[in-house]
Order: sequence, then C-alpha cells, then structure tokens
Amino acid sequence: MEQPPAADVTVAILAGGMSTRMGRDKAFVEFEGRTLLARSLDLARAISLNVLIIGSRDKFAPFAPVVEDEFPNCGPLGGIHAALRASHTGLTLILAVDMPFIPRSLLQHLIAQAIGAPNAMAVVPRGDGGWQPLCAVYRRQFAVAAERALRAGRNKIDLLFDPASTRIIEQDELQRAGFSLDVFRNLNTPEELHAQKGSA
Repeated sequence: MEQPPAADVTVAILAGGMSTRMGRDKAFVEFEGRTLLARSLDLARAISLNVLIIGSRDKFAPFAPVVEDEFPNCGPLGGIHAALRASHTGLTLILAVDMPFIPRSLLQHLIAQAIGAPNAMAVVPRGDGGWQPLCAVYRRQFAVAAERALRAGRNKIDLLFDPASTRIIEQDELQRAGFSLDVFRNLNTPEELHAQKGSA
C-alpha cells in the first residue's frame, strides 16, 4: 500500500554530475515527455515532504531547495555528504536524477527496511555484484565516514559499506519483494536514451 508523503524522511536528488557521456545536462534530458529532473521530483515528492536537489544553485533553484557540495568535484560521495549535512531528518533517501525506472514502491520498501534496522548507517541494494548507492537510504551518521574519506581523497562509496553497519538488500531479497534489478538502469549516453525511447 502506498503511503502519503512522510515528514520524517528527506529525499535528496543527486543532479550535480558532469554528464560528460550524455553531452548535455542529464537533469534536463527529456524522457517520455518529461525531463529526468521533473520525473525525479515527482517521485521524491510522492515519498517525502522534504525534497532537496544536490547540485548547482544557479541551475536548480527554480525547482526545489538546492544544496551544493562542500567537497566539489568528488563525485557522488560528495553529493551524499552534502545531502546528509543539509538534512534535518534521521533518514535521507538518495536518488540519482538519471534513474527513471525506480518505482515509488521500491523507495517505500527501502525506507521501511531502514526503519527496521535502526543500527544501520546505510540501507543499500546490491545485485549482480554491484551496489546501488544512489538509490539507498542513509542515516546522518554516515556523513562522518563520508567526510573522513573525502578529506583523505578516497571518493569510492562502496568502501564505506561496512557489513557491520550496513543493511545490504541482496538481489534475491529484492526479487522476493517483487523488484527486478532492471529498475536500477540509468541513462548515461544518447544511445541509451534512444534505446529506451525505442523500447517504450
């Protein structure tokens, strides 16, 4: 059952990527009649009353409250850190702007798993050997580990997922809950965008 937007969770949309492979800002690429940013905002607002965009204030201020990276040019970990520092809620759901196939029900499932695992700093799906840190739920304490890594020049998110403090949702668990790994597909290139439009 779909829940009304929550007040005790923040959804942060990571929209600050360089989009080098796409050749233009992915946030404003149109897919099925709407920009990826508009789709992400609609999804985020269905989940939470607290929605942030992590990216350039100049670009995104007209659309929602914007938070800029404290550690610029450090990739997604810098965006996650900025989101957690800005969040006023215990849980923050991170969502990449270029993942248009994520269903609302999956995000609600991740939040429920985080509520049920109060000692986990992160709740992260994993399948086919790959983590999905940009569709995951984090507690504010994760920002401490993220900042330590960023200051040391270690920008790889996966290295911070200590099994003792991470609720890992493996592929078989996702499938039992009714979710396919296909929902994590993202759009990185014009070719991928064209292929998805052709198959829609």
